[in-house]
Amino acid sequence: MKYRKLGKTNFEIGEIGYGAWGIGGTQWLGGTDDQSLAALRRAIDLGLNFIDTALAYGAGHSEQLVGQVAREAGRRIYIATKVPPKNQLWPARPGIGIEQVFPYDYILRSTERSLKHLGVETIDLLQLHVWNPEWIARDEWRRALEELKRTGKVRAVGISINDHQPDSALEIIETGLIDTVQVIYNIFDQSPERKLFPLALARDIGVIARVPLDEGSLTGTIDEHTQFAPGDFRVGYFRGDRKRQVREHVESLLRDLGADAASLPEIALRFCLSQPAVSTVIPGMRSLRSVEANCAVPDKGPLPPETLAVLRRHAWDRNFYD
Repeated sequence: MKYRKLGKTNFEIGEIGYGAWGIGGTQWLGGTDDQSLAALRRAIDLGLNFIDTALAYGAGHSEQLVGQVAREAGRRIYIATKVPPKNQLWPARPGIGIEQVFPYDYILRSTERSLKHLGVETIDLLQLHVWNPEWIARDEWRRALEELKRTGKVRAVGISINDHQPDSALEIIETGLIDTVQVIYNIFDQSPERKLFPLALARDIGVIARVPLDEGSLTGTIDEHTQFAPGDFRVGYFRGDRKRQVREHVESLLRDLGADAASLPEIALRFCLSQPAVSTVIPGMRSLRSVEANCAVPDKGPLPPETLAVLRRHAWDRNFYD
């Protein structure tokens, strides 16, 4: 494992972090708590020291598993979690006021719930789980985050940017009041490179790259015959003819890369880590095989320029979250 500084927090975190949405038990199905705990422990054995979870992941179940493993790790594990929108709408909708989404008292109460689930006295990084730039001048979020830092319940604060809307964070970065942003970034969605990443570098903002494998598309294992359990998040994400679209885009990508290319998941993660603005990449990992493969990626280093040039041609403008 190699490590990078998480912006101005000065946390030295692994280039591969752990995305803990998939272990919440309610939206990504097909795994067990024992498998999740084994994967987390193995990741930590391999040098991983940053875990990203959220109160919304299984109504705190993911936080409970993360807290259990972090407390028994025997070394420093950085935990990031998130305050869910009170109105339960992902992403944030235009025209809905912050009083319906992140009231001051609600942010504080949600943080207390996360502290209890995690079994810690201080959260390393607390993020708002959605963001709307229309709220920039309101003081609810400012007062709440400042209070949590002042009382020592939170060390650093940030936002999780709405799906495929990286420019919505530019204004809040300029306030100087947040430490990090979490954003979708992968071979298909390269949009953060245009404005968000240059500004993050200039303002020393930590960048957490989420969905590096595009919810599984960039594993190269999804086609028209792929089936997910009823109720699994991916049933909706890959609905209609989307599996066919994914297969065609992945096949085109692999043809361009050529026969000598490394595995597609490795290339996808190295693509993210080739970007200097990125502090860490947080794939979901529920199997020991995935943990061991992903945690070995930092040792491979950034991709060569000729490979990056090929990948630039495969940006894909679409939103499967709709």
